[in-house]
Amino acid sequence: MASSTLICDTPQWKDLKAHVEDIKNTHLRDLMTDSDRCKSFITEFDGIILDYSRQRVIPPTLDKLFQLAEAARLKEKIDSMYNGEKINSTENRSVLHVALRAARDKVIQSDGKNVVPDVWHVLDQIKEFSERIRSGSWVGATGKALKDVVAVGIGGSFLGPLFVHTALQTDPEAAECAKGRQLRFLANVDPIDVARSVAGLNPETTLVVVVSKTFTTAETMLNARTLREWISGALGHQAVAKHMVAVSTNLTLVEKFGIDPANAFAFWDWVGGRYSVCSAVGVLPLSLQYGFPVVQKFLNGAESIDDHFHSTPFEKNIPVLLGLLSVWNVSFLGYPARAILPYSQALEKFAPHIQQVSMESNGKGVSIDGIPLPFETGEIDFGEPGTNGQHSFYQLIHQGRIIPCDFIGVMRSQQPIYLKGEVVSNHDELMSNFFAQPDALAYGKAPEQLFNEKVPNHLIPHKTFLGNRPSLSLLLPTLNAYNIGQLLAIYEHRIAVEGFVWGINSFDQWGVELGKSLASQVRKQLHLSRTKGTPVEGFNLSTTTLLSRYLEAETGIISEQTQLPKL
Repeated sequence: MASSTLICDTPQWKDLKAHVEDIKNTHLRDLMTDSDRCKSFITEFDGIILDYSRQRVIPPTLDKLFQLAEAARLKEKIDSMYNGEKINSTENRSVLHVALRAARDKVIQSDGKNVVPDVWHVLDQIKEFSERIRSGSWVGATGKALKDVVAVGIGGSFLGPLFVHTALQTDPEAAECAKGRQLRFLANVDPIDVARSVAGLNPETTLVVVVSKTFTTAETMLNARTLREWISGALGHQAVAKHMVAVSTNLTLVEKFGIDPANAFAFWDWVGGRYSVCSAVGVLPLSLQYGFPVVQKFLNGAESIDDHFHSTPFEKNIPVLLGLLSVWNVSFLGYPARAILPYSQALEKFAPHIQQVSMESNGKGVSIDGIPLPFETGEIDFGEPGTNGQHSFYQLIHQGRIIPCDFIGVMRSQQPIYLKGEVVSNHDELMSNFFAQPDALAYGKAPEQLFNEKVPNHLIPHKTFLGNRPSLSLLLPTLNAYNIGQLLAIYEHRIAVEGFVWGINSFDQWGVELGKSLASQVRKQLHLSRTKGTPVEGFNLSTTTLLSRYLEAETGIISEQTQLPKL
C-alpha cells in the first residue's frame, strides 16, 4: 500500500466491511457455545491472560483483520518505531518510549546515536538523588529531612505518574517502602488545586518537583511560581534551591527560576508527554516515594511487554490483538466508545490516564499525509473500578448503547481480607462480578426466560436484556510494580496499533494548541481590564458578555501577594 493510499480504500478494508453482514447474523450466546472458537480466542503471556471470546468476531474475522494489518504495513511500522525512525513526521521526531525501560545493554538508535546510555545516565542520577532524599543525607534549608513531595505538572506529566502512584499505594512492598512519606500532585491551575496540594504540609519538610520539558508550560509554571512563593515566604529565597528540583531540558530557564541546574533531570524530544511516565517525569517522584528498586520493577514489567509486542507473531500478540479488535469495533461495527473497567480499586486512576493516551493520540481527522479521513478514528474512553461502575453507568451498557468493555481483573488482591463465617472473601466477592458481568453482556436475558420465571407481562420489556454486547477480559496474576508496568505498556502499544492501522500520526497533538492560543488573548484582556480598566473588546458577543460579567465580580484577593488558602 502506497503511503498516500488511505487504508479504507484497500481491498482488505472493503472485505471487512462486507464481512460485517456475516457478523450481524450471529449472537454471542451462540458463539460462546463453540468451545474451539473460545479456546482459540484466549492467549497468555508472562502471567497475563487475555480472553477475547466475547468479542463479536469469528475465526475468519481475525484472519481478515490480520490481512488488514498487512495492508497497513503494521509490522513495518512497529519496526520503524523500535528502530528510532522519525515516525512522528509532523514534529520530525522519533517515538522511543520503549527506550525508557530498555535494559542497560540494549541498543536503540535515534539520529544514529544509541539513546539507552543517556536513559541510564538519568536513571542512575534519579537513583542516587532519591536515595539521598530518602536517607536524610539531603535535608531542607532548616536541616529537616524532606519527607513530602509535591510533583507539579499537567497532562502526561500528571496522569501517568498519578495512575502508577495510586496503584502502588496499597501494594505491600511499595507501601512498606513509602512509610512516613507523602507524594502529592499539583496539575490544575485552579487555586483550589494549589490549596489542596499543600494542605497540612510544612515547607520545611517538602520537596517540589517541577515537571515541564520547556519550562514554559503556562499552567505548570504559574503553579511552580506559587509554590516557590510558598517556600520562600516561609523559609527565605535561598531555600528554593534546597526545596525545588526540575524535570526539564531547558537548563537556562531552570537556573533563572532559582533551581540548581545540577538538580534538573532530563528527558528527550522523542518522549511524548502522554508516554513519559517511564522517564524522569514519573520515575523521579515515584522513586522519591517508593525507592528506586520498586520503580525499577515497574520499568521491567513495561519492558517485558515491549519485547513481547516487538517479537511475538500477531496471532498471540496481546497489544496487536487488542488494537485490531478496537479497529474492528470502531470502524466496522460502529461502536465509538470503550469502557475500561478494572476490578481493583488500586487502578482507579488507570482509565483517566488511558483516556488521555488514547484520545490525544488517535483523535485525528487526517491521515499522516494530511489527507482528510472519510472515517472516524479514536475511541471515547471512560471507566470506573468495579463494582462502583456497576452502580453508576452499567445500566446504559446493559440496556442502552452498545459500548465494548475491557474487564481487568487480578487473581490475588494487594490487601486480602476474609471474615470468618462469610461465604467468600472480599476479593472473591469482587471477582464474582468480574466473571459475571461479561457473560451478562454477552448472553443477555430473553423475554422467554422472563416469561418462564413468571415475570408480569408489563415488566418483561423492561427486564429484557438483548445481550450480544462485546467485551474482553484481562486477568493479571497480581498487582505489583511489575504487573502495573505490564498493564501500562499493553495499552500504550494497543493505541499505537490502532493509529498504525488507521494511517494517522498517534504521536502529535495539534488539537490542544488552538484553545491555548485563544486563552492567551483572554489572559491579555483580563490583565488590561484589571489593571487599567480597559473595556472588553475584540471578542464575539457571547464571550464579551461573559467576560464582562466575570470582571464585575469580586476576586476575593486582598493583596497582590496573598497567602495560600488554609484548608
